[in-house]
Amino acid sequence: MKYRIGLILFSLISIGQPVFAEVDLLIRNARVVDGTGSPWFLSDVAIADGRITEVARHLDRTAHQEIDAAGKVLAPGFIDVHTHVESSPNSAGLKELPGADNYLLDGVTTIITGNCGSSEIDVDDWATSLKGLGLNVATLIGHNSVRREVVGLDNREPLPEEMAQMRALVKKAMQDGAVGFSTGLLYVPGTYAKTTEVVELAKVAAAHGGVYATHIREQGEKLHESITEAVTVGREANMPVQISHLKVKGRTRWGSIGTALELIESYRQNGVDVVVDTYPYDRASTNLGVNLPRWAVAGSATDISSRIDDETMHSRIVSGMKEMLKDGGYPDYSFASVAQYLPDPSYNGRTITEINRLVERSSTIENEIETILEMMVEGGHAGVTQGASMIYHYMSEEDVDAILRYPNAAVASDGSAVEFGRGQVHPRSYGTNARILAKYVREKKVLTLEDAIRRMTSLPARTFSFHDRGIIRPGMIADLVLFDPSKVIDKATFEDPHQYSEGFDVVIVNGLVAVKDGNLNDVRGGSFIRHGATN
Repeated sequence: MKYRIGLILFSLISIGQPVFAEVDLLIRNARVVDGTGSPWFLSDVAIADGRITEVARHLDRTAHQEIDAAGKVLAPGFIDVHTHVESSPNSAGLKELPGADNYLLDGVTTIITGNCGSSEIDVDDWATSLKGLGLNVATLIGHNSVRREVVGLDNREPLPEEMAQMRALVKKAMQDGAVGFSTGLLYVPGTYAKTTEVVELAKVAAAHGGVYATHIREQGEKLHESITEAVTVGREANMPVQISHLKVKGRTRWGSIGTALELIESYRQNGVDVVVDTYPYDRASTNLGVNLPRWAVAGSATDISSRIDDETMHSRIVSGMKEMLKDGGYPDYSFASVAQYLPDPSYNGRTITEINRLVERSSTIENEIETILEMMVEGGHAGVTQGASMIYHYMSEEDVDAILRYPNAAVASDGSAVEFGRGQVHPRSYGTNARILAKYVREKKVLTLEDAIRRMTSLPARTFSFHDRGIIRPGMIADLVLFDPSKVIDKATFEDPHQYSEGFDVVIVNGLVAVKDGNLNDVRGGSFIRHGATN
């Protein structure tokens, strides 16, 4: 009897007839951009039990739910390789905002967090605590977080027993499902680590199939040296490398990103699996403390304040800050604006130059530096060790274009799950993917539609080993987005960032319709993705 049933099923499949006619969801008349970079094609797409079951013209099926795409583009849901959705003093995280509405309404169905060396340390505990996720989330294990846990914030090398403890933390995180190991070598305390320390910890993640994702040590004068350090870690640890939010910082270097891209490509030609990601904006967002010399921001907020208060150290800090400003080619700090300053929210949205005038100091470099140092101290009293969250005009539009033209550059927001209306956030948390499609595909024609979709889907899926996401084909998980490429647009600006993207008509997460007709449904279809798990 089992043989006869199997023969009948085989016969039905072999002549192209359906075994089951009914599906959960049927999308008809879609212009499918499948994520591979191949040209679009017209097709229906059937979904059952959270997966794509068929992709073909004129499917003869009945469905619990049917959507007429009417020739709009159907693409894989976007995968954002660089986010920060852990809770922090300056922002909420997925625990507080599990729906991540700002990402869903920008077409994102999967995010990777734990970047720049900052992550949850107990991956299993954090994953278990996340309830009602609106999208899928995976995490890296962060070097800075691990080092802070074991060594603290001090500027020193770890002891042998501390290295053993750090290796153990990385190993446990990977066993619990982290997708790789991240570093933020600009930030405290990772900035105090030698390359050998990073390699040793990266090897632990590599043994479990992880990726090395890095905010490299320097993005200005030592950009090329820092790229080489990242490649060295990947090569010695025998693991793929993802260089985070590639850029060249400072007016004095604008227009020079091409040589960095050539260096990266030369490593690829020599057998190193190194790719990059970027966001489609000429301004970055990080903390206020990056304006101080690295030695000055070691330790706690109290330690930093003590150095600022010490006359001799204060003088050294000021001299170092002047050199950094000169190196970047900036006449003052008008390129730096406040995103979130807890002691005085009236600073939010203002540049350091404007704040300096607000506190009635004359417009000199020395006074602007004193304003920054004062904010560092007061921010530390409010619980923010690095002073404040900031937005910096670091890059040029031409360099952003050049990075986006590089075939192995994925799209990333470097954003977070945000509470609508709170703070002067970077608009990338709302509009990264819509901006790619509106500005860089439709308006500037830097990318074709098919290649832009590839950068947001199959390229990141390849890098992070999401073997069942990122492409539209039978058997893949049904993370999908439907939109009209002539209408999709990012609304968020630096002046008014709290605006959702428009034009993403339907967003499907694990087979469930999370966005319909451009509006959020009361559906939470997201899940935590563990490396190596069958989803």
